[in-house]
Amino acid sequence: MNALNDKSSSAILAVSDIDRARRFYSDVLELELNDEGMEGVLVYKTGATHLVVYPSEFAGTNKANAVVWDCGQEFNAIVADLRAKGVTFERYEMEGASYKDGVYDANGFKMVWFQDPDGNILHLNSA
Repeated sequence: MNALNDKSSSAILAVSDIDRARRFYSDVLELELNDEGMEGVLVYKTGATHLVVYPSEFAGTNKANAVVWDCGQEFNAIVADLRAKGVTFERYEMEGASYKDGVYDANGFKMVWFQDPDGNILHLNSA
């Protein structure tokens, strides 16, 4: 029996320039680099899971959420920190949510989306 429900999973993102990605994920997002694999693969610690960043000619071709972080009560502080570092937040049409200064609010559930340098869509929420 394949019990994937008992196994950890990790997000994986394709990037076109691994050095530029390292600066973004390490310096802007302040993720902890946990491992550096062969051919430039970067593995960042994100809570109890990992974010794998690897070079690919197909970087930025996904037009949907690539990674989501549940930020809880730190949501506002994290958003403010990213904004201070020059991160701009995306604006989408979304029914049932108010929008102000890049932040969506659906009855207290807050959300933002932004892109990494390759156009991968990253998402934060207040869960």
